[in-house]
Amino acid sequence: MTISSSVLDHLREIVGTVHTEENDRQAYGLDWTRFYEPSPAAVVFPRSTNEVSDIVKLANAHGFALVPSGGRTGLSGGAVARNDEVVVSFDKMNRILDFNEIDRSVLVEAGVVTQALQEYARDQGLFYPVDFASAGSSQIGGNIATNAGGIKVLRYGLTRDWISGLKVVTGTGEVLELNRGLIKNATGYDLRHLFIGSEGTLGLVTEATIQLTDDQGDLSVVLLAVPRMTDVIAVLKAFRSSATITAFEFFSEGALQHVIEHTGVSAPFPTPSDYYVLVECEQGPDEVLDVFSECCDAGWVVDGLISQSVQQNRDFWRYREGISESITPYTPYKNDISVRVSKVPDFLQAVEYEVMAQYPDFEVVWFGHIGDGNLHLNILKPENWGVQDFKQRCEEVSERVLGIVLTFEGSISAEHGVGLLKKDQLQYTRSASEIAAMQALKKVFDPNNVMNPGKLI
Repeated sequence: MTISSSVLDHLREIVGTVHTEENDRQAYGLDWTRFYEPSPAAVVFPRSTNEVSDIVKLANAHGFALVPSGGRTGLSGGAVARNDEVVVSFDKMNRILDFNEIDRSVLVEAGVVTQALQEYARDQGLFYPVDFASAGSSQIGGNIATNAGGIKVLRYGLTRDWISGLKVVTGTGEVLELNRGLIKNATGYDLRHLFIGSEGTLGLVTEATIQLTDDQGDLSVVLLAVPRMTDVIAVLKAFRSSATITAFEFFSEGALQHVIEHTGVSAPFPTPSDYYVLVECEQGPDEVLDVFSECCDAGWVVDGLISQSVQQNRDFWRYREGISESITPYTPYKNDISVRVSKVPDFLQAVEYEVMAQYPDFEVVWFGHIGDGNLHLNILKPENWGVQDFKQRCEEVSERVLGIVLTFEGSISAEHGVGLLKKDQLQYTRSASEIAAMQALKKVFDPNNVMNPGKLI
């Protein structure tokens, strides 16, 4: 439906300015997914939970849909508005409301940028460990909506593990305060965890109570050249036996070359390798030297560097964190897949064989948080291919790859969410009974389907 002028007037009464300009609708109607044309009716910027509630009630009364918008760094189309929806941006709900030193918790609005929270925690002598390449632009509300993981899951877990309270507006406009920052609360269903990872389909997160932890202190980063993908897990086992690992990442030579071309950094080694591993650990450089030598002696590693300073840590991380940004101009089709870590070697071998057979003419870029079983398989669009033809071809091949995911009892989306891009593939990870239960929950919290309709389920 097209939003009427009277509804726009009602929205102005709630939030003040309503943005209907083409530039704003295009910018706020799209996330990093490049397969959809945005077409929202308008964009609004509420400043409080009450305003969000009033917007949702108006949507129910007049039958229009809402799409939440945070940093728009998602990669599954979860924040795409393409059917005359009203985009609800949380850019102006970006305050840190409270800090409790005893509880080591912070109360934030949904629009707080991840990096801003990390810096605030550091100023208090504490640490917020959920981290990823888009931390400088992603927002806490979006992180919660997708249960974002990132580079330190191996040591610190997912966003879900750090949320001790939520304030949400349901699909009817009702405001719920969930768990209220409690560490222990055995009083029935924990509704907080229904909204974490729900991709805005049940309601909109407006505030969150987030736990903090001790600062990491000094860390070491080891960058390794690994000739075979299947040796990556052997390296993980070796480092796990001798060090406390905070991150374990891998990427391919193709990924590295795109980062070098995009950022101008120098190649880390004189001779290229098919794959690379980046290990971050709590032990010092001298303490990790023995395990590094062990990996070299076993033939799993052919070259390597051990950081000697904080600046070198940052320099090594640039090779990994620059990948997504460097390949975005190529309209990558992303497979964000995962299995149990113990199954990774056989899974990698099966997927690599299928991909090489099915994509002989496409550039394939591998990277991922492989220490937690998460692999990012990116297919880059050839310059002479149309977007929709490319997407259709990738979806056909993905059916084969996801068949392997099903065989290994894995997930079709480890951390990017389902959104629009993966919705038709949900059955590879969720049973029919699970999907039916999710649909039933959707009807409870959003009976009129105004919350991010068409996404996830």
